[in-house]
Amino acid sequence: MNMIPKLPLDEWVESFVDGLESHFTVLFSIISACIEGIVGGFSFLFHLLPALVLIILFTALAYYLGKWSFAIFTFVGLLLIDNLGYWDNTMDTLALVMTSALVSILIGIPIGVWCAQSDKARNIITPLLDFMQTMPAFVYLIPAVTFFGLGVVPGVIASVIFAVPPTIRLTNLGIRQVPEDLVEAANAFGSTQSQKLFKLQLPLALPSMMAGINQTIMLALSMVVIASMIGAQGIGADVYRSVTQIKTGQGFEAGLSIVVLAILLDRTTQHIMKKKRSA
Repeated sequence: MNMIPKLPLDEWVESFVDGLESHFTVLFSIISACIEGIVGGFSFLFHLLPALVLIILFTALAYYLGKWSFAIFTFVGLLLIDNLGYWDNTMDTLALVMTSALVSILIGIPIGVWCAQSDKARNIITPLLDFMQTMPAFVYLIPAVTFFGLGVVPGVIASVIFAVPPTIRLTNLGIRQVPEDLVEAANAFGSTQSQKLFKLQLPLALPSMMAGINQTIMLALSMVVIASMIGAQGIGADVYRSVTQIKTGQGFEAGLSIVVLAILLDRTTQHIMKKKRSA
């Protein structure tokens, strides 16, 4: 028999969430409008041209980044998605992933730089990143729905919380791994903090930062099925519908579309990293 009374942790969390909801309604409305605008912009861009034209453009980009093997895979993979009838939903998913990745990068890189320049900030933020990465992704949907309602916005918010830690961690790591003698040389020549950051540390840390961005994109893509449970449109909704209706074939087709998209995004970021290194 447990003699220690249970901590009302659930009540504390709910009170905190209710307080945020009541005091920051305007802020959440602004955030929601911004995210909807970004997702809508990406979605409009990806639906602006016919599928075949966009496939050719993506193939040309793949050839520029990775030559024929990557270009052939891009052409065949995207043509397969279009043939299976998942093109529009895949483009909606790509818009959601790109928005999540963009927000994660805009948040993650400055925080990573801050952690690299301050041990105190790193010691405070690192446990928070551990918490964000280990908490089940489904849990993030509850406050996201509370603050932003159903739809694509809470899906993006949950994706950002789940996906931003790698960008922060690897930006911090990349800057801290810049050789100390180069930093001392920059200080000896009278470089300011901003000059040292933008002309020395960030360029040398770029491979590590790109690896973090790659992981962030992959984690954001992994959230698309979970986000579909709260109304986010895209290929995740097809997967979720197939699960609820026990349609194995359709689930496999939709899942294959996600796999193709994941490989394309992963290889694209990797080839961009190679281009940067060889430049």
